[in-house]
Amino acid sequence: MANGNRTPRVRRIIGDILLVLIVLLIIDVAFVMPARINAVVLKADYQKVFMYEIILCVILLLFALDARFNIFTRWKPVILRVIGWILRTVIALSSAVIIFFCGKVIIGSMINTAGQAEYAIVLGLALENGKPAPDLLARLDTAREYREKYPEARLILTGGNADESGRTEAAVMRDILKERDVPEDMLILEDQAKTTKENFSNIAGMISAGESVVMISSNYHMDRAVRNASESGFTHVMRLPAPSSFLAYGANMLSEVVLDLNDLTK
Repeated sequence: MANGNRTPRVRRIIGDILLVLIVLLIIDVAFVMPARINAVVLKADYQKVFMYEIILCVILLLFALDARFNIFTRWKPVILRVIGWILRTVIALSSAVIIFFCGKVIIGSMINTAGQAEYAIVLGLALENGKPAPDLLARLDTAREYREKYPEARLILTGGNADESGRTEAAVMRDILKERDVPEDMLILEDQAKTTKENFSNIAGMISAGESVVMISSNYHMDRAVRNASESGFTHVMRLPAPSSFLAYGANMLSEVVLDLNDLTK
């Protein structure tokens, strides 16, 4: 009898924890993404990611509600219970996939393998109202610190998405690093690409893909960035994650999951 009482209690505790985590994730997405959409030039792309993030949040929320309240199999008619079990299985498997990719993003954000290299690739980030976002500034701080440690390293600055004035991410990054006393002749611009994949495809035409390079990007972006680099032929990629906004981490993590899943379906 004691075991019978313990099982529902454990289920309630697990369900409550899941609900709190997922509600916090939903709040993060709901606050971060609309503000970002209003601030960037590529609004349609961000709106699409936001829509898919909402879908993933709904799946996770249904999973948590079922874990807490047993919503899918509480009905007595057999046909409803069968349908409920089918829905539970689909939701549980879908949630497992989402959680797996979230785990990949989190683990990838913690790996730092940076060493000396001739080139460090600094990935761009969409400008917000024509200005560098805090996470982009953090990438540039990390790049400057890397160059202080390895002064011979050249920085490849990427990003071709121009704001309304025509300034690209790469150009903005160059100007900021020049202000921070990084010599301009140590900065290489890749200012044509619209996506991370295009960044590496273009860079592969600028340097040898067999070259050892250091990847500098926001921590949540590292896992996908390294994979995209490998797909473009880069075989020796060292990771140097830059810190990111803690308050926006959930939304950024889920954005990476959306883009990961999108890559898989292509």
